[in-house]
Amino acid sequence: MFEQAFRNIDDILRREGGGVLKYTEQSSWLLFLKYLDALEQEKATEAALDGKTYSYILEPKFRWSSWAAPKDKDGKPDHNKALIGDDLRDFVNTKLWPYLQGFKQRASGPNTIEYKIGEIFGGTKNEINSGYNLREIIETIDELRFQSQAEKHELSYLYEEKIGNMGNAGRDGGSYYTPRPLIRAIVRVVKPELGQRIYDGAVGSAGFLCEAFEYLKTKKNLTTSQAKTLQEKTLYGKEKDKLAYVIAIMNMILHGIEAPNIVHTNTLTENIADIQEKDRYDIVLANPPFGGKERKEVQQNFPIRTGETAFLFLQHFIKILKAGGRGGIVIKNTFLSNTDNASVSLRKLLLESCNLHTVLDCPGGTFQGAGVKTVVLFFDKGAPTRKVWFYQLDPGRNMGKTNPLNDADLAEFIELQKTYADSPKSWSVDVKTIDQNTFDLSVKNPNGGEVIAHRSPQDIMDEIALLDAESVEVLGNIKALL
Repeated sequence: MFEQAFRNIDDILRREGGGVLKYTEQSSWLLFLKYLDALEQEKATEAALDGKTYSYILEPKFRWSSWAAPKDKDGKPDHNKALIGDDLRDFVNTKLWPYLQGFKQRASGPNTIEYKIGEIFGGTKNEINSGYNLREIIETIDELRFQSQAEKHELSYLYEEKIGNMGNAGRDGGSYYTPRPLIRAIVRVVKPELGQRIYDGAVGSAGFLCEAFEYLKTKKNLTTSQAKTLQEKTLYGKEKDKLAYVIAIMNMILHGIEAPNIVHTNTLTENIADIQEKDRYDIVLANPPFGGKERKEVQQNFPIRTGETAFLFLQHFIKILKAGGRGGIVIKNTFLSNTDNASVSLRKLLLESCNLHTVLDCPGGTFQGAGVKTVVLFFDKGAPTRKVWFYQLDPGRNMGKTNPLNDADLAEFIELQKTYADSPKSWSVDVKTIDQNTFDLSVKNPNGGEVIAHRSPQDIMDEIALLDAESVEVLGNIKALL
């Protein structure tokens, strides 16, 4: 049902032009309003059964069942009342949108669904210029139902797939999406518990937070208090990009998280020296963007100064974890072996302040549309690393769009990691045996596999350029002192 509807919507949006990013954004706000209407109807029914009156979030004329899909007394579409063409487009642009944007100012606080509605519609706009195309999309979406848990699960699954296609389309979308089988494996290894606060400072489309929510809500016999804590005081994130931020909120709401604790901000503009105990989290799960370059004033917020965004994020994550806190972080695999000052200093910081107990080496093709190789760092904060367990993921095939990473590919890793067992793909390294000057963690699989973090010519050229830039900066500072 949902899959065919998504295809039909994309076909209609192609008439409007644009690409996958636009299709996702435009279908998202419509799906959200339909879902919100279903959620309100469900809550109104529950309240009535309890002899109570439900207080609707939206005024009657702005509810989906009023402006988008009015029904007659028999529950059939009322074509006489339904807006179409320019009338529909003008209503959405000049009445509906300003009303929804105003929720941000009218909300009682930022951790309410009203505030999130204001943020969603303040961060995007209607780009469906034809009211006739808009009417077709509305009629397609109106046929969808969200009553059962199975229907809600199917919707969230297909929405995730839609976000994945956006990421695979390239451009900035690629930074929004981490393969969900990989996220699920990371969550299962880190093992979040009810009552712990979970954080992603580079939230993207909120895949890590959604999967953590799915993992925790399957715990048996949740009390009302635990369910409330899971909803309101467990999942936290920050996102710099406007579109990713809007999609993250909608993705979390479609997964059943009613008022996501997501903040629209550049995490790296915060000075990590200002982080206090009250700001810290029990768990960090993230895939920070790599390859970016931050401005000098942003770099001043970190003791290890570098333009590489992923390295700044890793410092932020280590700092913001509580003592005893746990992390699962995706990072470019050359972090293990780069010889520039920032990389060496950051490896030293990680090994001395955290127990880096596991490194998962992911093959090229793990991230569809990106040939870059990555590793996942699993660590506990508060005690130095003594031994690192490495696992070299090898699904036995070339991965890509037609044969992506799946849960079965990671089953052996999850099982062996429980006991740090040796196998043809896994082994342990005593930290005392690594170079204490470079803290190089690029190690060869003793069972005959390749060297983890072998650098490509492009990686070497990038490092040379970075070292040249550092030299220019040092010479500039020397000249300034003369």
